[in-house]
Amino acid sequence: MNQTNALKETYYQSKYQLAQHGKRNIQVLKNAFENKDGKLESDMYGAGQVIEEFQEKMAALLGKEKAVFFPSGTMAQQIALRIWCDEKGVRKVAYHPLCHLEIHEEDGLKEIHHIETILLADKSRVIEMADVAEMRDDVACLLLELPQREIGGQLPSFEILKQISEYCKKKGIKLHLDGARLLEVLPFYQKSAAEVSALFDSVYISFYKGIGGIAGAILAGDGDFIANAKIWKRRYGGDLISLYPYIISADYYFEMRSTKMGQYYEEAKELAALFNSCHDITTIPLVPVSNMFHVHFLYAKEKVEPVLAEVQQQTGIGITSYLKDTDENTCYFEISLGDQYGIVPKAEVKHSFILLDKLMKQKFN
Repeated sequence: MNQTNALKETYYQSKYQLAQHGKRNIQVLKNAFENKDGKLESDMYGAGQVIEEFQEKMAALLGKEKAVFFPSGTMAQQIALRIWCDEKGVRKVAYHPLCHLEIHEEDGLKEIHHIETILLADKSRVIEMADVAEMRDDVACLLLELPQREIGGQLPSFEILKQISEYCKKKGIKLHLDGARLLEVLPFYQKSAAEVSALFDSVYISFYKGIGGIAGAILAGDGDFIANAKIWKRRYGGDLISLYPYIISADYYFEMRSTKMGQYYEEAKELAALFNSCHDITTIPLVPVSNMFHVHFLYAKEKVEPVLAEVQQQTGIGITSYLKDTDENTCYFEISLGDQYGIVPKAEVKHSFILLDKLMKQKFN
């Protein structure tokens, strides 16, 4: 068995796992439907009680006039940016170089909508006010991702967000929030979802990340924006005959977990401190600002994999199933905390990190 497979196998055979909410199997859907009345009528092509009530609930949460449920965030965000480009008559948008639309969507925005993208800031940091003020291109919309996932979930300060929002209003630039993990950053900002969303013209949130639903997203904004978004949703094929499995599970897990984000955040800070106490391991951010962060090792992936596999095998604590190369000499993985971390006995967590520190020193000192 090669080292990569050994790491994966010891992780999935471990008694406890530190990240996420548990296995994404069909039990996730069964739990959501367990107490539902079987006579509840399905939504039909974007209409009906199930979808309309949920959309109203999410609009209220975000402090927006209207909201529409999408089967995916990829669809929702491409549509949001297209609407803002059409409104201004400018086919340019600005966002971070590691924005989801730039690196994970096969250039959908460019190929489908012929929208040009302006990349702001260095890859290693978040967009700051100076980056926005120094834009020379006339753009229709600026997209901000909170948190910036690909750099460990880093965040700008709330004061910087307010400055960017005010600047965009003055310049006639629409501001869109990629808030896939918006709920997860609220404990850090000490703000409500509506208070953060008030700085933005349109907002997207996801229901399968920190919430742990099956799939689906909400796009929220003013009435005209959402009316236009519904037209584009139909054009994209997003009005499936029924979306209720996604909506019911989204609502179920939203009610279960939206109030736990503060707990996940505090546990993320606790866990990051344990990683940072180990030899030649650092987290980005050093102190997490949400329930997620990246764990970096100062050694190549093939050298670190056997160390982690041994820790997982000896302790029964699943730390990670994978490592990614940062470069030829270093590696990292991403971790997001959910329900699982809280059920691991603290003594066993501490023991696993004592062992990790010991093995790292033995191998690399």
